[in-house]
Order: sequence, then C-alpha cells, then structure tokens
Amino acid sequence: MEPRDHIRVTGSALKNWAVAQLQDSIAVAALWLAGLWIIGVPWAPLWAILAAILQIIPHLGPVLGLVGPVLAALLRWQDWEHPLYVLILYAVIVVVDGLVLQPYIMRRVARVPMWASILVPIALGFVIPFWGFLIAPPLLAVIYAYKARRAAL
Repeated sequence: MEPRDHIRVTGSALKNWAVAQLQDSIAVAALWLAGLWIIGVPWAPLWAILAAILQIIPHLGPVLGLVGPVLAALLRWQDWEHPLYVLILYAVIVVVDGLVLQPYIMRRVARVPMWASILVPIALGFVIPFWGFLIAPPLLAVIYAYKARRAAL
C-alpha cells in the first residue's frame, strides 16, 4: 500500500467520523430543544444550538451547555424545582447520547460496531486518562476503515 493510499483511507475515515460527530450534535440539539420546550425554559432554541456546538468538545462541552439552561430556569422561576428538571433532562440526554445515539451513528456513518463505540473509549480512558476518551472515536473510525479496506481486497 502506497503512502497516498494510507492518506486517502485515513482521511476518508476521519471525514466519516466528523460527519458522525456533526449528526450527533444535531441529535443532541433536538433532544435539548424538545426537553427544554417541555419544561418551558426560556430561550430553548438558543440553548439547544449552544449545546450542539459545545457537544464537539468531549466531556467538558456538554457540561458547559448545561449552564445556560439551568441559569435561565433559575432566573425565570426562582425555585429549585425547574433547574432540577433541567439537570434531570441533562442526565437523560447524556445517557441516551452515550449509550444509543453515538454508537448508532458511528456504526451507520463510520462503520464502527456499537460494542466498540461503547467499550473502547472506556478502556482507553483507563489506559490513557483523559486523552483515551478523546482519541478513541477517531481512532476507531480509522481502524475500521482499514479493516473494511483489507476485507475488500
């Protein structure tokens, strides 16, 4: 295999991973929008768009996307119940995204099996703390692109 072929396969895999990330961000924004509208949080579309943008930052981004809706709920109702509803919504979105959406989208777009999308980031997170979580998804996309190319030959 020539270097040009390696660059093409790797580039294609990383492009597919980026498309999967974009689709995941859009799905998370839709979940935020629906949940915040149900709760009645002001500026729900703004918070959903912000959550989609911040979703790209692993681990820290979703938490940063939580701050605005919690403060908006607190300022609107000035009680503890509505910010708690936003925190519950956040927990549901994180679980659904981490265990269903991301693995499904990675399998569909980047051809990474769901089990690998769930287990490999956890394993790499233990082996290489913090960085393992960051590099696992694009690394999986590249590995499975090479595996698919090898099977096609």
